[in-house]
Amino acid sequence: MPHAQRTVQMFALLLAANCLSSPLFAQGSSPATSAPAAQGENQKLIALFAASDEASLKRNPLNAMFRGDLRYADHLGDYISDAYYGAERKAGETDLAALHAIDRAKLTEQNKIAYDVFEWQTQDALKNLSPEILPLTVVRPVNHFSGFHTFYPTFASGKGAAPFRTLLDYENNLKRHREYIVLTDRAIERFRQGLASGVVDTKLTITNVIAQLDGLLAQKVEDSPFYQPVLNFPEGISQTDRTRLTAAYRDIILTGINPAEQRLRDFLKNDYLPVARDTVGLSTMKGGATLYAQLIQSTTTLPLTADYVHDLGLSEVKRIRTEMEKVRQQVGFKGTLGEFFTYIRQDPKFHPTSREQMTAEFQKVGKAVDEKVGSLFSTLPKTKLEIRPYPEFREKYEAGGSYESGTPDGSRPGVFYFNAYDLPSRSLPGVTTLYLHEGAPGHHFQISLAQENESLPAFMRFGGNTAYVEGWALYAETLGYDFGFYNDPYQRMGHFDDEMLRAMRLVVDSGIHAKGWTRDQSIQYMLDNSSMGKTDATAEVERYIAIPSQALAYKIGALTIQRLKKKAQDELGAKFDVREFHAQVLLTGALPMTVLEKKIDDWIAMKKAV
Repeated sequence: MPHAQRTVQMFALLLAANCLSSPLFAQGSSPATSAPAAQGENQKLIALFAASDEASLKRNPLNAMFRGDLRYADHLGDYISDAYYGAERKAGETDLAALHAIDRAKLTEQNKIAYDVFEWQTQDALKNLSPEILPLTVVRPVNHFSGFHTFYPTFASGKGAAPFRTLLDYENNLKRHREYIVLTDRAIERFRQGLASGVVDTKLTITNVIAQLDGLLAQKVEDSPFYQPVLNFPEGISQTDRTRLTAAYRDIILTGINPAEQRLRDFLKNDYLPVARDTVGLSTMKGGATLYAQLIQSTTTLPLTADYVHDLGLSEVKRIRTEMEKVRQQVGFKGTLGEFFTYIRQDPKFHPTSREQMTAEFQKVGKAVDEKVGSLFSTLPKTKLEIRPYPEFREKYEAGGSYESGTPDGSRPGVFYFNAYDLPSRSLPGVTTLYLHEGAPGHHFQISLAQENESLPAFMRFGGNTAYVEGWALYAETLGYDFGFYNDPYQRMGHFDDEMLRAMRLVVDSGIHAKGWTRDQSIQYMLDNSSMGKTDATAEVERYIAIPSQALAYKIGALTIQRLKKKAQDELGAKFDVREFHAQVLLTGALPMTVLEKKIDDWIAMKKAV
């Protein structure tokens, strides 16, 4: 997630403020309490998870589809409606009351972890659905980074999470299209509410959305992602049905989808853009300071302030610049560090010349990882990983890379998307670190291993928090040292560039949303402290403007995992096994940082006692 930009999975999680779902929770190897009362408490927890999961999937059919559960696949969902948010809030309050009626002290150790994660996620979801926060977010339903108009075309194209294996799959897709049309018009209504309440988005973000919609509307029907499924019918669908469906798909694009997207585009251009904010930070939006404070805590899972985050970022930037200086000296570059950045940014040998070259470079790294990864991990995912460039219609506004999860049964592979837009701005020195982050052992390992672990409740298999998910992926980049990949000084420089990106995010995100930084000031800061190109720096800054606080999670999560690893190494000495440490971090899904620290502390104590 950008990188791993959360792609469609993150999009679904953003929509579903309360993704608390799960099948029965197997007890695994945790020591069971023999008393009947304790067994009763564990069974109550299992029943709560199961009931919450089933109810959540009905409210959030997208989440079910990402898992490969097609029971509700004839619906896209009632997202951003008052009824939807009311149902999510009621479910969270009911679940939390039921959870607090369970005696945590009588649970197994593994179930205590599940209890704590469920409690944190539910409380966080309720905060985001509160009367103080929801009115600040619901009236800004679409931006260029997380919008239905960018998510849904890929989802429904035959190359996303929506399946096209049967006649029913094609019929369900048409039904979802109709709900997408309703959802697009509902977004206009929400934007109008924001105009009335004085909570409006930025001119920059809305201008980008208008450009995205223009790109979609300019496509011929035959080139539309919505049309692609009828160009690739599977065997078993009759010619009669193929003819009927082809006509139906063409008709809904021309008479339904395109007009809806045109209505949204015209409203944003003519009515909304003239009164959107010229400034870019939340601190200048009505209620923005309150929202940003909550977003920081929700994203990092820790009680941090904007000032703390900003100062931490400045410290990390200074440390990483020192490491970059060492690389500059090692390769014998005679100029300043800033001139070294310019050299890497501008010399053609550091940039790909084609999508095919980029693909080959990532595949080469992937093969090398596959050969070495067993030395650091005891459990490998069964889900396959594919490497693809972004579709051209969306690449301009995407990050350098992202990951889309596969299905637990392996029927759909995980996908690492890389950005081939503006090839001269793309970095060959960054190939290794980007693959480690988005692919293996980054997002692909973390997300796939959680999904494949049927002993976990589903809210831990399929849910998560950004600090853990992105923190793990950034930590995974550091494993390039163990693999020997960073012996090449330029690949090491690429790693430092990516680490610097995450450090700069702490500075720039908090600078924009709490300290009045401008777009241009933020872009220049990133250019001054890394070799990234201006295209990348611009896309990054505009992303922070669109989705405040998300970019903070990477460094906060990674620093937490690195600190816990060092703590375990220091306290366990010869008893420390990195494969075992990685298993402890990964095999219970995405944990809030406080829950992860408690788990690692307990593991250290157990190892010391043996």
